[in-house]
Amino acid sequence: MLIRIYVAFILLGCSVSLAQEAPEAMDVWLGSGSRKPSTGIYHATLNPKFGTLSTPTLVADMRGPGFLAMHPSGSPLYAKSSIDGSTSVAAYAVHRPDGKVSLTLVNTIEIGSPGTAHVAVDATGRMLLTAQYGGSSVAVFALNTDGSIKERTQLIQHEGASKVVPRRQNRPHPHWVGFSRDNRFVFVPDLGLDQVVIYKVNLAASKLTRHGVGVVPPGSGPRHMKFHTTAKWAYVLNELELSVTVFDYDTQAGTLIPKQTVLTVPKEQVAQEVFASASEIRVHPNGRFVYTANRGHDTITAFRVNEESGELTVVEREPIRGATPRNFNIDPTGRWLLAAGQHSHTLTVFAVDQETGGLTYNRACLPVPSPICVLFEHE
Repeated sequence: MLIRIYVAFILLGCSVSLAQEAPEAMDVWLGSGSRKPSTGIYHATLNPKFGTLSTPTLVADMRGPGFLAMHPSGSPLYAKSSIDGSTSVAAYAVHRPDGKVSLTLVNTIEIGSPGTAHVAVDATGRMLLTAQYGGSSVAVFALNTDGSIKERTQLIQHEGASKVVPRRQNRPHPHWVGFSRDNRFVFVPDLGLDQVVIYKVNLAASKLTRHGVGVVPPGSGPRHMKFHTTAKWAYVLNELELSVTVFDYDTQAGTLIPKQTVLTVPKEQVAQEVFASASEIRVHPNGRFVYTANRGHDTITAFRVNEESGELTVVEREPIRGATPRNFNIDPTGRWLLAAGQHSHTLTVFAVDQETGGLTYNRACLPVPSPICVLFEHE
C-alpha cells in the first residue's frame, strides 16, 4: 500500500522530504478518514527551524478517528472511536520510551449518537465535548484527574433547520465544538441551522445550558470557528458558501454580533469546479492573518486582519500541491503551515511570511493515508 502511495506522489509531483534531527522537534498528530488506505492515528515530527517532517507512522490502529484533541497536560489524546462497534470517544495515553512516541488505549465511552464527531477539551482538562454532524447532537463528558473519560453527563439534540440548501440543511448538523478562551462558553457552528449555537459552561457539573446564537447569512452553512488572539473577534467558516463571517465577540456577555462576510474563493471560480466547499479555518499566532481551506478548488486562502476592526482582506490563494484539503494547521511558532490532502494522501508544508501572510511551498510532501486532522500538541 505504501508503494502505491509513493507512486501517487510521483504523479502529483511531490518531493518527499525527511526531517533533520532536532531536539526542538514538534509533535504532529494526524487523524485519518474511515476508508482505506487509512487505518488510524498517525504521528510525525516537525523541525521548526527547517520546516521538514519525519515520515508519519501509525500509532493507533482504529477505524476513522477523524478529528483529534489533546488534554492540556499533553496526555491523553482523544478521538472518536469505532473500536467496539459503537460510536464512542476514546482516550489514548501518550508514551515516549527512548524518545519513540506510542499510544495506549485508556478507555472508551459511547457517545450515544451516530455520525462523525468533532472533539474538544476545556482548558482545565475537566470536560470533553463531541459534536455529531450526522446525529444532530452535542455530547458532554466528565474527565477524571488523569484525563481518562469518567462518564457522559449530557447528550443535547439540536432542533430546527434553515432549509435554504436542499438536502444539506433539512435538519441540524453540529459541525464543530470549542470553548471560549476564558472557559465560560461553548460554541457549536451548526451547518443545518445557519447558526452558531452558544452554551454556558458549568464545569463543576460537566454540563452545558443554552445561552444564545450567532447568525450567519442564510444558506451559508457554518462549519468551523476560531477566535482572534485578542478574543475581540470570532471567525466562522461557512462550508456551503465558501465564506467567512466575522463577528464582534463580547467576552462578558458571551454574544456574537456579525459584522462582515467575505468569500474565500470568487463565485466564478467556484462555478468551474465539480465540487467545492470550505473545510477549515485558522488564526495565525501573531493575530495578523487568518487562513481557510477550500476543497475542490484545493487551495488555502490567506487573509489580512484589520487591527482596528478585525475585518478581513484577501492576501492570496495558494494551491496545496495535493487534493481535497480537509484540514490544515499552523505550528505554534507561526512559521509553518501544514496542509492535509485527504484524497491525495499527502501532508505538505508551506513557509508563512510573517509580514505579508503569504505562503511558499517548501517542497516537503509526505505520504499520509487520507489525513483529515492536523493537531499540534500545544495550540
